Amino acid sequence: MTVTLPVRIKTWRVSNGPNQQVLYPMISRMNNPVLERMINRAIVDQTQQLINQQIGNSPSTVVEMLGTYEIKNNQRDVLSLAFTNYTYHHKAAHGMTYIKSLTFDLKQGKLMSLKDLFKPDSDYINRISALIQTQIKERDIPLLEDFTTIQPDQDFYVADKTLVIYFQLYDITPYVYGFPMFPLSLYDLQDIIAENGPLGRLAQNN
Repeated sequence: MTVTLPVRIKTWRVSNGPNQQVLYPMISRMNNPVLERMINRAIVDQTQQLINQQIGNSPSTVVEMLGTYEIKNNQRDVLSLAFTNYTYHHKAAHGMTYIKSLTFDLKQGKLMSLKDLFKPDSDYINRISALIQTQIKERDIPLLEDFTTIQPDQDFYVADKTLVIYFQLYDITPYVYGFPMFPLSLYDLQDIIAENGPLGRLAQNN
């Protein structure tokens, strides 16, 4: 396998006072400037979408907003980033947090959706849903109602040899539980993942 270097990432900041600041990543010095611009545009759009979502959810004044990000994977031409935005509105019972993520296949030069990670016509929805149902039972996760299936475009990120499926607050669990995260080993999905895609490369042992 050809050794691929991680992409260079710098942290940028947008601030509206001491209690309102959002940190987000920017990619720099890639060999492919067109791909670099595409990735950075997607990052800016996602960051702004979270800000808009928080502001639009309440007519009251924003008292505090904190946006951060995490690099979940930056190897083998797979870049996966998770963005978190916590916002507290004036007189709200509690703050609200959202997580969104972006996963790029640098080799193909595209932003990946969940279905892009798997072979065409593979039943990835039912396969992943069954694995999640097993974890819900094993981990005794409290649910708001019975879990049946993920969405075709369910939120996810990639971390080394793991595909992490996650849900927003209130989606399937009570607020106090936090974010339901379901790490799935790539080896449990190996027969349906796209071999030439991000998961296929990450699953290789060499």
